[in-house]
Amino acid sequence: MKKVFITMMALVAFVTSINAQTTLPSQKETLQQMIKVNNYFMKKYPDPSAVIPYYSRKKIYEANIWTRAVYYEGLMALYSIYPENRYYDYTYAWGEAHNWGMRNDVTTTRNADNYCAGQTYIDMYNLAQEPKMLTKTLACMNMLVNTPQVNDWTWIDAIQMGMPVLTKMGKLKGEQKYFDKAWEMYEWSRNTLAGGLYNPKEGLWWRDADFVPPYKEPNGKNCYWSRGNGWVIAALARILEDVPANDPNRKTYIADFKAMCKAIKDCQREDGFWNVSMHDESNFGGKESTGTALFVYGMAWGINNGILDKEEYLPSLAKGWNAIIKEAVHQDTGFLGYVQGTGKEPKDGQPVTYKSMPDFEDYGIGCFLLAGSEVYKLK
Repeated sequence: MKKVFITMMALVAFVTSINAQTTLPSQKETLQQMIKVNNYFMKKYPDPSAVIPYYSRKKIYEANIWTRAVYYEGLMALYSIYPENRYYDYTYAWGEAHNWGMRNDVTTTRNADNYCAGQTYIDMYNLAQEPKMLTKTLACMNMLVNTPQVNDWTWIDAIQMGMPVLTKMGKLKGEQKYFDKAWEMYEWSRNTLAGGLYNPKEGLWWRDADFVPPYKEPNGKNCYWSRGNGWVIAALARILEDVPANDPNRKTYIADFKAMCKAIKDCQREDGFWNVSMHDESNFGGKESTGTALFVYGMAWGINNGILDKEEYLPSLAKGWNAIIKEAVHQDTGFLGYVQGTGKEPKDGQPVTYKSMPDFEDYGIGCFLLAGSEVYKLK
């Protein structure tokens, strides 16, 4: 009888643990966590115009580089659900400090990292309707549209950095040419570069031409980097906000999005996180917040927009979100742990721990805010 009781109690504890993992926190708690993490960032970096020092490289970066631009994507997402004036003011001051322009203030850059800031500039223009906010981003996008090259996005991160700028401009201007260019550049990365960076058989993307077969992980499987695939899933969610229902390529975007979400769900860790190497936990395995946050963002967005089945995907995203807020967010300060530093593969930016400081922490917070904004909307 005693053994039966102990077994029953163990079973109850197990079920309780599973339910806690897959039950979302309240909207209030999710918002509080977002505010806490963002407060940490704004307190640490009070001047949005300040350059970003990178001491080990002996370099100084302008604060409109891609890492900071991703943070502002997240801040705009937070502002959309919690429109506090200081978020708007902080973003406005950032745009003003950089003349609402690209890195190095050029309008002929083809590097998607450099024009990533245009996503936030367009979002701000939609709020304030100040022409100066749009001028340089429009010039850069028109340069892309009016030149024949489509082979710029040679790494999958670029899809998130650059593609939403084109589709946001297409929606704003009501012109198909921006959507067409976005597809042409996406399709080249997807199907042509190194035989295609997207593997439809596994529903995941190789980071760049260095990682397509015959390259393999130590365990013999294909190398799929967590954050790289996170960038793509986030990009698809963001562009589907803008791509018209009658766009000839919308169905392909949705099919790619759904296939990726299934593949992502199938390789989630038991604790809710994803490893930096999605198919090889032995290759710098461990908790990682940025890929996890981007996957949560994508799944939550998919449910909120009727593309993913809630019953199938809610447990996975809930486990991911609970893992981040319970194990990665420092509740005393708002610092976000387990953020892999910049790079392109599992070994980069290591070690990744609860207390480790990445070389740039802004994009990790941006990913977290994007995820939280969609989790907040779930009902």
